[in-house]
Amino acid sequence: MVTRRKQADKEDSRAGHSGARSSFGMIRILLADDHEIVRKGLRQILAHSLPRAAYSEASDPGEIIRMVRQGEWDLVILGASLPGRGGIEVLKDIRKLRPDLPVLVLSMYNGELFAIRALRAGASGYVPRQTTSEDIVSGVRKILAGGQFVTASLAERLARELHSGAETVPHERLSDREFLVFLMLAAGFTVKHVAERLHLSPQTVSTHRARILDKMTMETNADFVRYAVQHRLLDDCYGPAGV
Repeated sequence: MVTRRKQADKEDSRAGHSGARSSFGMIRILLADDHEIVRKGLRQILAHSLPRAAYSEASDPGEIIRMVRQGEWDLVILGASLPGRGGIEVLKDIRKLRPDLPVLVLSMYNGELFAIRALRAGASGYVPRQTTSEDIVSGVRKILAGGQFVTASLAERLARELHSGAETVPHERLSDREFLVFLMLAAGFTVKHVAERLHLSPQTVSTHRARILDKMTMETNADFVRYAVQHRLLDDCYGPAGV
């Protein structure tokens, strides 16, 4: 009986259950991004600071959800720009499956607009593209300790945005996917190019475009450009004026 109990304890330790790490301090982290170079880079960045961590990788929304459902994790590092459904939509699915599982969103977008959407969707932290390795390590450590994390520069911008008291602006009526499509169309991407970048059909993108026009009471893509420039929505995504 004692032998069986010891064996069971060993198996639980190897499993690395979230919230009940093994006595050896094993931490299980799922690296979820569609770019292999990003996943390998994250491994390299975290290896020195978290030498006892075990890493697994997932590259598309379906694989990410399957691994979250089947495994036990202490942290998911999730890319915001995933093919098909998108990172924030996947984040919402993770929240439904594992409400207490910490998720750090790693995004190509610098601005507070995507950060707010990610945090509202249940992210434990948000790290934009122009950040340092130290920020990533700090974010992972803080979230594993039970906290939340955004970079210092982003925190200041978030505070201004959330406490501005401004009325809801038209682009906030858009869903997360519609907002991304809107930004890409405003930046000059064609429907075909948007479809290729997001791994969607042109028909789906056209449907999103029609809904965006309706929600924002606009008529053409030129209206998208004027609105985005007026509200400086492209500066943090594709450079000033969409460059």
